Amino acid sequence: MGDVFKALADPTRRTILDELTERNGQTLFEICARLLTNHGIGPSRQAISQHLDVLEAAGLVETRREGRYKFHYIDTRPLEPIFERWLGKPHTDREPA
Repeated sequence: MGDVFKALADPTRRTILDELTERNGQTLFEICARLLTNHGIGPSRQAISQHLDVLEAAGLVETRREGRYKFHYIDTRPLEPIFERWLGKPHTDREPA
Protein backbone atom coordinates (compact mmCIF):
# COMPACT_ATOMS: atom_id res chain seq x y z
CA MET A 1 0.00 0.00 0.00
CA GLY A 2 2.95 2.32 0.65
CA ASP A 3 4.03 2.22 -3.00
CA VAL A 4 0.55 3.28 -4.05
CA PHE A 5 0.57 6.27 -1.71
CA LYS A 6 4.08 7.22 -2.86
CA ALA A 7 2.99 7.01 -6.49
CA LEU A 8 -0.13 9.11 -5.87
CA ALA A 9 1.78 11.75 -3.87
CA ASP A 10 3.16 13.38 -6.99
CA PRO A 11 0.80 15.69 -8.94
CA THR A 12 2.36 14.81 -12.30
CA ARG A 13 1.75 11.11 -11.69
CA ARG A 14 -1.86 11.81 -10.72
CA THR A 15 -2.25 13.79 -13.95
CA ILE A 16 -0.80 10.87 -15.94
CA LEU A 17 -3.40 8.59 -14.34
CA ASP A 18 -6.10 11.14 -15.21
CA GLU A 19 -4.97 11.05 -18.84
CA LEU A 20 -4.95 7.25 -18.88
CA THR A 21 -8.44 7.26 -17.38
CA GLU A 22 -9.55 9.60 -20.16
CA ARG A 23 -7.88 7.52 -22.88
CA ASN A 24 -6.35 4.19 -21.89
CA GLY A 25 -3.56 2.46 -23.80
CA GLN A 26 -1.21 5.31 -24.72
CA THR A 27 2.42 5.32 -25.74
CA LEU A 28 4.99 7.49 -23.98
CA PHE A 29 4.87 9.96 -26.87
CA GLU A 30 1.07 10.23 -26.63
CA ILE A 31 1.16 10.74 -22.87
CA CYS A 32 3.79 13.49 -23.21
CA ALA A 33 1.76 15.22 -25.93
CA ARG A 34 -1.47 15.10 -23.89
CA LEU A 35 0.27 16.39 -20.75
CA LEU A 36 1.62 19.36 -22.68
CA THR A 37 -1.57 20.07 -24.63
CA ASN A 38 -4.13 19.50 -21.86
CA HIS A 39 -2.19 20.58 -18.78
CA GLY A 40 0.79 22.66 -19.88
CA ILE A 41 3.10 20.08 -18.30
CA GLY A 42 6.20 19.73 -20.44
CA PRO A 43 8.89 17.70 -18.69
CA SER A 44 11.20 15.55 -20.79
CA ARG A 45 10.15 12.17 -22.08
CA GLN A 46 12.74 10.69 -19.73
CA ALA A 47 11.06 12.36 -16.72
CA ILE A 48 7.62 11.08 -17.78
CA SER A 49 9.12 7.63 -18.33
CA GLN A 50 10.46 7.69 -14.75
CA HIS A 51 7.00 8.68 -13.47
CA LEU A 52 5.50 5.79 -15.42
CA ASP A 53 8.08 3.43 -13.85
CA VAL A 54 6.96 4.51 -10.36
CA LEU A 55 3.31 4.01 -11.32
CA GLU A 56 4.10 0.60 -12.78
CA ALA A 57 6.06 -0.44 -9.66
CA ALA A 58 3.01 0.49 -7.56
CA GLY A 59 0.80 -1.61 -9.84
CA LEU A 60 -1.22 1.40 -11.03
CA VAL A 61 -0.01 1.13 -14.63
CA GLU A 62 0.46 -1.97 -16.78
CA THR A 63 2.42 -1.99 -20.01
CA ARG A 64 2.12 -4.08 -23.13
CA ARG A 65 4.51 -4.19 -26.04
CA GLU A 66 3.23 -4.33 -29.58
CA GLY A 67 6.13 -4.33 -31.99
CA ARG A 68 8.24 -1.25 -31.32
CA TYR A 69 5.54 0.41 -29.23
CA LYS A 70 4.90 0.16 -25.52
CA PHE A 71 1.34 0.95 -24.45
CA HIS A 72 0.42 2.05 -20.92
CA TYR A 73 -2.87 1.10 -19.24
CA ILE A 74 -4.29 2.20 -15.90
CA ASP A 75 -4.96 -0.51 -13.33
CA THR A 76 -7.10 0.55 -10.37
CA ARG A 77 -6.92 -2.79 -8.51
CA PRO A 78 -4.19 -1.53 -6.10
CA LEU A 79 -6.67 1.13 -4.93
CA GLU A 80 -9.25 -1.44 -3.81
CA PRO A 81 -7.58 -2.28 -0.44
CA ILE A 82 -7.36 1.44 0.32
CA PHE A 83 -11.01 1.90 -0.48
CA GLU A 84 -12.03 -1.12 1.57
CA ARG A 85 -9.92 -0.07 4.54
CA TRP A 86 -11.27 3.45 4.94
CA LEU A 87 -14.25 3.96 2.67
CA GLY A 88 -15.85 0.56 2.24
CA LYS A 89 -16.92 0.08 5.84
CA PRO A 90 -20.01 1.70 7.33
CA HIS A 91 -19.16 4.29 9.97
CA THR A 92 -21.98 3.62 12.42
CA ASP A 93 -19.77 3.70 15.53
CA ARG A 94 -19.12 7.45 15.44
CA GLU A 95 -21.18 10.58 15.37
CA PRO A 96 -21.54 12.53 12.13
CA ALA A 97 -19.27 15.56 11.71
